Amino acid sequence: MASAIRGSRVGAGPMGEAERGDQIERSVVLYWCGKGHETPVSFAVEESVVIPDQWDCPKCGLPAGRDRNNTPNAVVNVPYKTHLAYVKERRTDAEGKKILEDALRKLRGEDDE
Repeated sequence: MASAIRGSRVGAGPMGEAERGDQIERSVVLYWCGKGHETPVSFAVEESVVIPDQWDCPKCGLPAGRDRNNTPNAVVNVPYKTHLAYVKERRTDAEGKKILEDALRKLRGEDDE
């Protein structure tokens, strides 16, 4: 007995471009990171598509630009600052020393109020 689905497997998809429809026209844009990695990215060719100036390099994570000779700089990641670091930005060493002396004098009961 011959089968109509001979040569196919269960769950097989459509057989050819005609069943899937036509693909949209695309253009390939090249991006380069600071380490020289080249990244081709495919974009649809339509009026509404905005091609970004930068793209993250999939190999190293650095920002990549469209100009091979002028790659974008990496973003500097500032570490978390402690409360003490913020205080040191607002106060000079002399101010900090005076505040400490006043607090110690108050704790010792030497405060003249």
